[in-house]
Amino acid sequence: MSGKTKKSIKKRFKLTKNKNLMRRPQHQDHFNAKETGEEKRRKRGLKKVKQQKIAKKIIKRMK
Repeated sequence: MSGKTKKSIKKRFKLTKNKNLMRRPQHQDHFNAKETGEEKRRKRGLKKVKQQKIAKKIIKRMK
């Protein structure tokens, strides 16, 4: 028996075909009216998780 998947982690991260872990940029949800256009554009899309130790732990919990 493998145990339960961490649903909250599965919702927040995406694992790509090449085993890259992707996340949403931080501070994206609200209080964005005062931000410049450059900041808003930078927060679009997904970002790669760069710290490999953390990425490996997250991937392990996603399975």
